[in-house]
Amino acid sequence: MWRSLVDSFLELLAPLGCAACDRESEGRLFCLGCELSLEYAEEEDASVLFYAGPIREAIQRLKYRGRSDLGPRLSELMAEHALRLGPSVDRVLPIPLHPSRERARGYNQAALLAAGVAKRLGVPLDRRSLLRIRITPPQAELDREERLANLRAVFEVAAPKGSLEGLRLMLVDDVMTTGATLDAAAELLFEAGARRVEPLILARAEA
Repeated sequence: MWRSLVDSFLELLAPLGCAACDRESEGRLFCLGCELSLEYAEEEDASVLFYAGPIREAIQRLKYRGRSDLGPRLSELMAEHALRLGPSVDRVLPIPLHPSRERARGYNQAALLAAGVAKRLGVPLDRRSLLRIRITPPQAELDREERLANLRAVFEVAAPKGSLEGLRLMLVDDVMTTGATLDAAAELLFEAGARRVEPLILARAEA
């Protein structure tokens, strides 16, 4: 709460700078130099950008440097992409963090992104139906098969039985490497009755 109040006060004092480098951006998410360095994925891709350059820096700030103020701003990119993709959804769900990690960080970056997307799409944000119940070792150096094994029993569907039946869900995360995390979460949601699970990712690592 206090962080939000401080962020709002600072925004009144000075315009927000570039999400990646803090240079003057005239109210835009990125300054001109960083904007020209962004690598966009294909229009039909579930990811908005490739995880490189300015977007990598912006996500690192959001996740590891306490820049929760970047969540709502970066979610605008994702919401625009979701509108271009076109699928209608009933709810937006973030990939959850384990409660201990969320407490340590102070927020779940995926939830900040998902909140902005849900608001723009005019659908509910659902943070209760999918939970992370086990902390996983770092995934960065694992291949896809190792990640899938690592993610077994990590998530749990906490929604009442039948409450997800027939729903079209959008699953939001900040970064995708192999897609194993999204696949593991989506599989559980399908088992719980979801009709469709649409991924929406801010940035993905190049293969």
